[in-house]
Amino acid sequence: MPLGKQFAQELAAALRLRRIQQGITMLTAAEADIARLGPDTPEAASLLLLMAQWVDAGYRDYRVLEPLLARFPAACRKRLPMDDYIRLRMVDSFVDLAKGDLDAAIDTLDLVLKTYQDIPDQEQEALVHFWKGRMHRKKGEYDASLKHIVRARELARDRDKFFTAIIQIQESWLLFQNGMGKEAEQVLDRAESILISSDHYVALANIESARGRIVRRSGDYSKALDHFSRAIEIYERRDPNHVNLARTLVNAAYVRRLLALQMRKRIDTQAHSGRARAGTAPKDVPTTRENPITRYQRIWQQAVDGLTRAREIYALHAHFDGIGKVLLNLGYLHLDSGDIDRAGNEATEAYRIGTEQNDHILMARARILETAIENAHVEEQTGEDVDVAVHASRARQYGEEAQTLAQSTQNRRLLAGACIARGMTSANDFFQEWETARRYATQATGLIGPGERDHLVEDLASLKARIIQASGINDTLRSWSEGIVGNKTFQQITEEFAEIVIPKVWMREEQKISRVAASLSISPKKVRRILRNSGSSRKS
Repeated sequence: MPLGKQFAQELAAALRLRRIQQGITMLTAAEADIARLGPDTPEAASLLLLMAQWVDAGYRDYRVLEPLLARFPAACRKRLPMDDYIRLRMVDSFVDLAKGDLDAAIDTLDLVLKTYQDIPDQEQEALVHFWKGRMHRKKGEYDASLKHIVRARELARDRDKFFTAIIQIQESWLLFQNGMGKEAEQVLDRAESILISSDHYVALANIESARGRIVRRSGDYSKALDHFSRAIEIYERRDPNHVNLARTLVNAAYVRRLLALQMRKRIDTQAHSGRARAGTAPKDVPTTRENPITRYQRIWQQAVDGLTRAREIYALHAHFDGIGKVLLNLGYLHLDSGDIDRAGNEATEAYRIGTEQNDHILMARARILETAIENAHVEEQTGEDVDVAVHASRARQYGEEAQTLAQSTQNRRLLAGACIARGMTSANDFFQEWETARRYATQATGLIGPGERDHLVEDLASLKARIIQASGINDTLRSWSEGIVGNKTFQQITEEFAEIVIPKVWMREEQKISRVAASLSISPKKVRRILRNSGSSRKS
């Protein structure tokens, strides 16, 4: 079928009904004609905007649009009808979104929305708000993002149920970021109930991936990995090189790293308690009784393999911020294994990519990793005394930069991570600034939401344990008894006292929360919160 009005109408109908295979088949068959698309092609601007939406739905990637847009230079666009000019500007913004140039994309869509104030077009305006919401989300501007996503849903609700469901996937994540986990899962369920009748594999896999990220934050890593595995299976069934598959591979690798860390802690605990034995399990031991060290190494390697595959996919799509996320995760894995120099190289490269993309979230995460790396140098006392001082100074600098970058977003967990990094630096062997470390631990505690029991809570618990162990419980209590409280409020002192006392009572009461609550006449909910914050029980 030649390009033109009929082709555009059929392609638009396939998109509206989310008949993904039909649309991709049409576009594939018309590739030769599309390659010749230009200002003289009937419905050219409409076709280009449709193609951008199809790229979003799973057809190839943004680079198919760039040579076509180049055939519409400024001089040509001046002669176009206003509707067509707006459509081309929307395609420009989509390409900028895909490339990571978010500020340019947002500026373009701001101009488009101003036009729609005078020339209303609800269908296209819904698309503008949807894309703009995603741009703000990637920048960590969650309030602005939610505003546009909700507006997109309102405009699409009575016109396109499938598009409404796709918008809801974005909305669910924003609700989750605002601490509304149950509401987020309900929105995902509603979206899936609509999309399940389509073959929109990208959206269906996105739903599974989103569920994995929600569950991960509760600390149920095995269940999160199940969701990611299902998402990977859905993506691979249609496109083994889809860019969202790479994102999910990164998420799965991240969870595998956390599982490996938990396993290593158990191995270390057994070693310290004298239960560990040298060597490995006998050769005839079944896989269900795999040696813990072997299993740790296997999970660690699976994480590396997943990231390697993700990087290959991101490279195919020239998706640089994705490559940056791969490098971050590799950096943590190599830091965990003791390869500090390699971790440092990966963190440096991730920060460079973040700088080029003006991605404050990626930059902040890279600086948090670099802070951990410099603190590892301090703890291991690598080099001469002057070298240790240099590493400590860098840790402080990187931690400060991470906090500043995190504060430029609305990502409270990113800011919590930066506060923990600064606390760890204050509590390292070089500085030993315990009051400063406590201040950052308190700030991080206020940023972590209820019900969150993932690695961030564990990192905070490690910081608090280090502070208590090094500064001494007796010294702390003695200072308080003498009225030396620093700048703390009475509420902060009460919380710190509870984190000292309640874990001790919990141990005496055979780790029974109900007994602690009865003994101290406080609610079980508060006991659980204090135990979680102090790191005494991840299951509390």
